[in-house]
This record gives sequence, C-alpha cells and structure tokens, in this order.
Amino acid sequence: MSHKAAKVTVTGVVLATAFGVMLYSTLGESMQYYKYVDEVMAAPQTWQGKKMQVHGYVVTESISRKEDALEYKFNVQRNGQVLTAYFNGAAPDAFFQPGAEVVMTGHLTDKGFVATEMSAKCPSKYEVKPPTPGATTKSTE
Repeated sequence: MSHKAAKVTVTGVVLATAFGVMLYSTLGESMQYYKYVDEVMAAPQTWQGKKMQVHGYVVTESISRKEDALEYKFNVQRNGQVLTAYFNGAAPDAFFQPGAEVVMTGHLTDKGFVATEMSAKCPSKYEVKPPTPGATTKSTE
C-alpha cells in the first residue's frame, strides 16, 4: 500500500468516526421511547429513568390537584394496567373529561411517571361520522 493510499484511508476513518460520534450525540439527546401504559407496567424496571412518552386513559376519579398550585396526581390505565402519574403545569381542558386519552412525556420513577409535558386527545374530533342519508360522494377518477 502506498503512502498516499494510507493517508486517504486514515482520513476516511477519522471523518467517518467523527461523523458517527456527532450523529450519536445529537440523536441521543432527542431519542425517546413511545409506549402504552400496559407495555410499561409489564416490566417497569426496564423503563425507569428513561425519557419516554406514555399513552393511556385517565382514570377520572383519580385526578387530584394540590391546592393553590398546578400540581396534579392521577392514574392512567390501559388494558387493566394502571400507572400513577404526576404533572406540574396547566393541564389541557380535554384532560378532565371522563376517560380522556392522554400522551405524556417524561420519565418513570419508583413512585410513578413524572410528566414534563402532556397532551389530551379529544375523542369527538377523531370519530368517523356516518354518511348522511341520500348524500353522494364525488369520484376523482
């Protein structure tokens, strides 16, 4: 192997390594898991401390709020599995509906899920409406 070929090879390896390290460090900060409550509760020790999103349904009777503060504690469930959640901040209006569907971002601790962000889905916006009798649809063919 010539001296020039060795320099090109070493330069290529150095650049590829630098690119890989930059990519890993950039993606590592933003990577997070998306799991349902029952998936998390099947093996909670696996998920403790990891940044993640958890999807489930609020157990309505479980919502409590600290007096004079926006600190919430509530249970979220899916398929019979229940997870206690904590959230500090203004909760979405849809959160207070019976069985509200929520997606929380945060991390799991030994006390429960500590959410830093929360969004609630409004079921009426996503339901498919039946067609109106006598209505016709246009074909785009």
